[in-house]
Amino acid sequence: MIPHYPKILKLTLLLSIVVVSGCATRSGSDVNQLPVWALGGFERPEGANPVISPDVDMKFICPMVSAPVGWMESDTFNPASVEIDGKIAVIFRAEDNSAQGIGTRTSRLGLALSDDGVKMDIAPEPVMFPDEDSAKEYEWPGGCEDPRVAVTQDGTYVMMYTSWNRKVPRLCVATSRDLRNWTKHGPAFGNAYGGRFKDMACKSGSIVTEVRDGRQVITKIGGKYMMYWGESMVNIAESDDLVNWTPRLGQDGELLGVMFPRDGFFDSALTECGPPALLTKDGILLLYNGKNSQGEKRDPRYPAGTYSAGQVLFDSANPEIILERLDIPFFRPMDDFEKSGQYAAGTVFIEGLTLHDGKWYLYYGCADSRVGVAVCDPANPVPGDPVPQD
Repeated sequence: MIPHYPKILKLTLLLSIVVVSGCATRSGSDVNQLPVWALGGFERPEGANPVISPDVDMKFICPMVSAPVGWMESDTFNPASVEIDGKIAVIFRAEDNSAQGIGTRTSRLGLALSDDGVKMDIAPEPVMFPDEDSAKEYEWPGGCEDPRVAVTQDGTYVMMYTSWNRKVPRLCVATSRDLRNWTKHGPAFGNAYGGRFKDMACKSGSIVTEVRDGRQVITKIGGKYMMYWGESMVNIAESDDLVNWTPRLGQDGELLGVMFPRDGFFDSALTECGPPALLTKDGILLLYNGKNSQGEKRDPRYPAGTYSAGQVLFDSANPEIILERLDIPFFRPMDDFEKSGQYAAGTVFIEGLTLHDGKWYLYYGCADSRVGVAVCDPANPVPGDPVPQD
C-alpha cells in the first residue's frame, strides 16, 4: 500500500463519460444505504479484530542473511484471501525488524487458515519470501508485498503481488496448487510489447472472478482473462494464460486509464485496486482503496491521508466504461486499531474477498499494522459504514 512512485498525471477522455453514482445517504443523516449493485454492507465481528497481529516469536532462516529472522516482528497487514478445502486461507504481508523505519524492512507473505473466517491458524514460516531463485533481482532486499489471490475452476491459485527491490516496485505473478509451494513467474508485464513495461513501477492486480456453483473462481471476459490493476489510476490488462499480461493502451499508445482520483471525494489522492474483481448480473464490480488528499482537494469529512474503501461497477460488455461509482466509502477506519500504527490518519486497506458458507469475508490491513475482517451476509443486508457529519 505504501506508494513507491509518483502519481500518474495523465487523464483520458473517458473522464467525461463516467457516470458518477452512489450518493447513498439521506440529507442530515449518517446512514450509508448502499445501492443494489454494490456489495455489503460489511460488519466487523464483535470482539474478533484484529485477527492477525505481529508475533516476535515467529522465526525462520532467511536466505538473504543465512540466519534466523523474526519475519512477523513488526507489522502484519494487507491480506489476500481465498477458499481451500472448505477453509478460508489468508495470505498476509509481514514485516521484520521493528528497529528500522518504513521502507527499510523486508516483507514476506505468511499463510493463515480458518474454519470460521475469524480464528486463524498461522503457519510458522512464510510461504513467499526473497530467496535464491529467479525472482532475486526483483525481490532483494525489500521482499514480497500486498498479494491478491484468486483460483481457477481446476484449482490453480494465482497470486498477483508486488516485488520490491527498493528500486522499482513491479506487479509479479506466482501460481500454486496448495498455497504453500509457489512458482514465481516474474513481472506480469515482462513480455508485453517487447518488454516495454518490464521495468515500469506498477502494483495491485485484481483478476476478474465470478461465482459458479457457490465457488468464486477466475473467469474470462470476451474470451480472455482480465485484470484491473494500478494505484494512482486504475488500468486494464488481459491474458491468455494468467501469467503473461498485456496492458490495454489508448489511441496515443500510452496506458489506458479507466478510473482516476476525484477532487473533493474520499479517493481524491489514489484509486488502488482491491480484491479480485467480481462479475455480477449488473456488471464487473471492483472494490478499491481510495486515499484522501492532504490538501484542498480532499473530502473534508475524512481526515487527510485516510485510506477508505469504495466500489465501482464497470460494463461487462465494455470493461473500460464505468456504469456506477460510490461517492461515499462503504468501509472506512472506525476502530482504534484502524487509526493507529504506521498510518495513524486511519487506514482500512482491502485486498481479500472470499465467499464462504454463503457469506462474504472481507480482509483488510489496519493502519499497515494488523489484519482485520468484516463480514457481509447477503441474507441480512446492512448499511455501509456511517458517514461522518459536518
